[in-house]
Amino acid sequence: MTEPVPTRSTTQWQSATVVAIVRETATAKTFGLRLSQPTAHLAGQHYLVRLTAPDGYTATRSYSVATPPGGDGRIELTIERLADGEVSIFLHDVVEPGDTLEVRGPIGEWFVWDGTTPALLVAGGSGVVPCMAMLRHARNTGSADLVRLTVSVRTPDDLYYADELPGPETHIVYTRRSPGDDRRPAGHLTADDLPDDTHRYRVAYVCGSTGFADHATSLLLARGVPSDAVRVERFGPSGHDHRRLSQRTLLPGPTGSTPASQRRA
Repeated sequence: MTEPVPTRSTTQWQSATVVAIVRETATAKTFGLRLSQPTAHLAGQHYLVRLTAPDGYTATRSYSVATPPGGDGRIELTIERLADGEVSIFLHDVVEPGDTLEVRGPIGEWFVWDGTTPALLVAGGSGVVPCMAMLRHARNTGSADLVRLTVSVRTPDDLYYADELPGPETHIVYTRRSPGDDRRPAGHLTADDLPDDTHRYRVAYVCGSTGFADHATSLLLARGVPSDAVRVERFGPSGHDHRRLSQRTLLPGPTGSTPASQRRA
């Protein structure tokens, strides 16, 4: 079977079956999706997830892909449950393995890594998701020496992919509570947390909240990383009316997929 060629943007909606749900932290889950129309992606790209209520109301959110390129038609989206996030609440509280979702992607041209260029990755909290796709890609292709990932999280309980992420290519910064064997005191990200050889990386990827992204970018610039070498992806919560999607109300989209509500009727 010929693998699909990676694309930088896909505009067609398709159905995706939820094949696995893994809890990462108290507020984050990874959703494994099997695409009805497998489309290769690049590390750093994202997918849109669209939910539809019985009255026709739709809610769409963008989620980064955590899986590396070269998969088998499955992708993983790690999604944080936001207190006022209508889509994330529905996904966390309602969706189960076997359900179908409507997705579109992969999307993105700016925040992508081709796997051949030395890259410095700096992530805050859930911003680690696209960087994890890059790290996994590097490890899978025997190119781990090309990347260095610095992750900033509040506590060990907030670290995504805790069993997989640690390694010689990564450095974890705990800002509020560090594990007992960590020699670095808890505190905010500083220039000392970045690799000493920042000059060898031709591109730097920064992902996190607006405040974190601005702070990390300023640290990189202070360490001599050229501004045109820094690629930033900021994220933030959106959507407040989760009540309209509080029922099991996934409806058929353009793909004609069978929603959970109809299969359970």
